[in-house]
Amino acid sequence: MLRSASPGRTSARRPARAAGVLASAALLLPLLSAAPPAGAEAPRESALQGQFTRAAARHGVPESVLLAVSYLQSRWDAHGGAPSVTGGYGPMHLTDAVTALSEAAPHHSEGEEDARGDSSRAVRSGAAVPVPAAESLPARLRTLERASALSGIPAEELRTRTSANIEGGAALLAAAQRESGLPASADPADWYGAVARYSGAEDSATATTYANDVFDVIRTGESRTTDSGQVVTLPAAPAVAPATGQVAALGLRRPAAGPVECPRSVACEWIPAPYEEFGDGDYGNHDKANRPASQSIDYIVVHDTEATWDVTLKLVQDPTYVSWQYSLRSSDGHVAQHLPLKDVGWHAGNWFVNAKSVGLEHEGFLTAPDSWYTETMYRSSARLVRHLAARYDIPIDRQHILGHDNVPGTVTSTIKGMHTDPGPYWDWAHYFRLLGRPITPSAGPDAGVVTIRPDFGTHRPVYTGCVTAGEACAPHGSGAVRLHTGPSADAPLVKDIGLRPGGQDSTTGVNDTGARASTGQSYAVAERLGDWTAIWYLGQKAWFHNPRQEPTAVNARGLVLTPREGLASVPVYGRAYPEASAYPAGVPVQTVSPLPYQLLAGQRYVVGDRTPGEYYFAPVFDSSGHRVVRGQEEYYQIQFGHRVAFVKVADVRVFRG
Repeated sequence: MLRSASPGRTSARRPARAAGVLASAALLLPLLSAAPPAGAEAPRESALQGQFTRAAARHGVPESVLLAVSYLQSRWDAHGGAPSVTGGYGPMHLTDAVTALSEAAPHHSEGEEDARGDSSRAVRSGAAVPVPAAESLPARLRTLERASALSGIPAEELRTRTSANIEGGAALLAAAQRESGLPASADPADWYGAVARYSGAEDSATATTYANDVFDVIRTGESRTTDSGQVVTLPAAPAVAPATGQVAALGLRRPAAGPVECPRSVACEWIPAPYEEFGDGDYGNHDKANRPASQSIDYIVVHDTEATWDVTLKLVQDPTYVSWQYSLRSSDGHVAQHLPLKDVGWHAGNWFVNAKSVGLEHEGFLTAPDSWYTETMYRSSARLVRHLAARYDIPIDRQHILGHDNVPGTVTSTIKGMHTDPGPYWDWAHYFRLLGRPITPSAGPDAGVVTIRPDFGTHRPVYTGCVTAGEACAPHGSGAVRLHTGPSADAPLVKDIGLRPGGQDSTTGVNDTGARASTGQSYAVAERLGDWTAIWYLGQKAWFHNPRQEPTAVNARGLVLTPREGLASVPVYGRAYPEASAYPAGVPVQTVSPLPYQLLAGQRYVVGDRTPGEYYFAPVFDSSGHRVVRGQEEYYQIQFGHRVAFVKVADVRVFRG
C-alpha cells in the first residue's frame, strides 16, 4: 500500500480510521439476491416473468439473454414509467432522450457553488449546461424510436407499458443478431455479439465489458422482487461459454489510449482535461499536484453530471470550466479519465476536500430528478471505487465515500450554494452491496449508534419540486429519511440555520438537505420512543420514523465524540485548515472560520477520521511554487448533519458509542 510513502499521516491515523469504519468485521461480501439454490422450489411465475418468456419466444431470443440484458439495464424495474438519467424507459431501458428533454427540469444540483472552494482565489463556478438539440443526440439515446419501428408498437406504449417495453427490447436484440450475420440460435452462447451491440457502445472495450457482465449474470443467475412487487428469476447456467470473438466483427473503435488508472474490470479511456493559461493570471481547469506523496487521498466524491455524455466531455475539456477525475456513462458503464490521480480537480466546492479526493461524475442530463440510474453504471462505478479505495487505503464507508451533497460548505457564506447531487434517489444501499460492504447491523437494540438504511424500493417519502416548485415528485424509492423535531410525522422538520439563517423550517423540496439523513450515514442515538428514533443532528435532537417491523436504520457500533469536560459547546468547521503559525512566509494565512452551528455539551457525533490541519497552496499556473502547509492542530471528521464537518481534536473527547 502507499500509506508508508505518504508524509503527514499521524501515528494515530491507523486506529482512528479503522474505528471510523462501523462494524467492518460484519460487512460481508454478498452482492445481490442470488437465484434459488439447486433443488429449491422455484417461485411461482409472475406476470412479469411471463412477459419475458413470451417476448423471447416471439422474437427468437433466448430468454436468459433477454432477462440478463434487462437486469443489467434496470434490474427488471419499470420505475413507474419515469425515464432514467439518460432518458431510458422501462425494464429494457429503451432510450428516448428527445421526449425526456422535452420534459426537462432545472439542474437538481442547484446552488451557485464555487467548484474550487478556495477562498484565496477568484470564484470558479460551473457554467450553465447547454441542452443539446434533439437531432444531435447519438443513436444510443434514441433506441426506443428504432424499437418502435422494428416491433410496430407505438412509442408511447414502449415508454409506459411494461410488456410492450420488453417486446421492444427483444426486437432490438433480434435485429442485432441479424445485423451480426448470425442465426437466431437457441443457445445463449451464440448471442455475445448481439448483446455487445445492444449496449450502444462505440468502442470494443466497453462493448466487451458490457457483454461480459450480461453473461456473468446468466452464469450466476439472479432473483429479486421488482418495484412492481413481482418476483423475477433467472436460473444460473454456469456452463455457458459465450463466443467472445464475435465483438471483433462489429467494427467498433478502440478506446483512446493514455495513462489511464482504472481496474481491468472496467472499460476506460483517456480524455484529458486541459491545464492552460487564458489571460489575467487565470488558468484551468485543475491544479497540478503530487498525491499521495504530497497529501493523502482520503475521499471519493460521487456526482451526477446533469449533462449528456458528449456535453460532459466538452465541458471537462474546456480550460475555463471545472474538472473531475472520472466520468461514467449511463447506458453502458463506460469510463473516461480526465486527470492523473496525483492532480487536484475542481469539483466538490470545498478546497480541503478537493485536495484530498477523487471526483466521479455519473452521466445524467436535464430529466426530472426522480429519474433512475442504470445497473451497468452502478456496477462500473463500484468496480472503480473498489480499485481506488484499495489503492489509496480509503475505507469503504459513508464518511469517505461521499455524495457531493455530503460535502460541507467551507464557511458560513458558502453553505447555501453547495450542490445537492446525486440526491435522495441514488441507491446507496445497492451501491454498497456492489462495493462488497453491505450495510448490516453490528449491534443490539440498545446500541448508541444507528446507520440509516431504509428499504429503497418500498421507502417512498414525498418530495416536491422535481419539475415545478411545490408540486409533488413522482413516487420513487429513496435511501433518505426525513427528520422531525419530535416523534411524530406531524412535528415540524428540523431547522438548518446554515441554509436558512432566519430560522425557517426545512422543507420537503428534493434539493433541501436541511432535514435529511441518507443510507449509510451513521449518527449517535439521542433517544428512542416507540417507533421513533432520535439522533444528534446539526446541534439538535432529530427524530425519524424507525418501526421495529420495517426499520429505516440498523444498529451499529463506532467511535463518537462530545465536547471535553468544562466546555458548554465547541465550534464546527467546514474544512480542516492549519493554525496561523503553520504558514510560512509567502503563503497567505487561511482563516479557520467556524460554521454557524454549535456542538453542545451532552451531544454525541460519530467519528469518521482524524486528520492534521492541511492547506494546499496552489494559486497560480506555475506549479513550482505550490506547497502543502501542515500544522500541529488536528481535527476529527464527524457526521454532523446531512453533510460531514470537522471539529478540533483538542476540543472533544472520544469514546465508543
